[in-house]
Amino acid sequence: MSDTEVVEEVETFLSKKTRFTIQIVGAAIFGALSLVFSLYVVPYLPRTPEGFAYFDPVSIIWVTCFLIFGPLAGILCSIIGMVVLFPFDPFTPIGPLMKFSATFSLIIVPILLLYIFKHKKGERMSQKLKEPKTYILYGALGVVLRVVVMVILNIIVYLSFYGSEGLEYWIVVVILLNSLTSVWDLLFPYLLVFTSKLDEKFEIW
Repeated sequence: MSDTEVVEEVETFLSKKTRFTIQIVGAAIFGALSLVFSLYVVPYLPRTPEGFAYFDPVSIIWVTCFLIFGPLAGILCSIIGMVVLFPFDPFTPIGPLMKFSATFSLIIVPILLLYIFKHKKGERMSQKLKEPKTYILYGALGVVLRVVVMVILNIIVYLSFYGSEGLEYWIVVVILLNSLTSVWDLLFPYLLVFTSKLDEKFEIW
């Protein structure tokens, strides 16, 4: 092995190590940021009579972390954000778990599809997701999964607390609100990350 090959291997290793560190740090920072928004912004959001907020800045932060720092950071940020919410959320543990389930369901589909379908050699996965058609398609599939998961979880919780009376109405509200908030959860991070070219600044994934 030549000296040049050794140097390239070391540089590649350091590059991967650096990217991994940045993902972990990014996840921690955004996870903590979601707690700040949960404490000082979420309580003042407009809500439906059932108590649902029309948009969720916490989920938006988690998705933004995913778009900037990649799949590992996005998932880790959601986990960290959920955990730090436990001591403060008035509906703990259901509230944080529901929030995590909704966001995880939304981003796991794009993550899996990006790994399943090969991208061009040398092309970062974030650039594939940056394409509007790809983002819309993968995002729409994520929304479908999120709605299904949230309907199932809400049925379980509703039956546990209230019985079957009014369940049909509750399901309709869950479907509509999760569909609406999913649009904001996908749209705002996309505009923030890709129009400002934050993805190009970090170039993590």
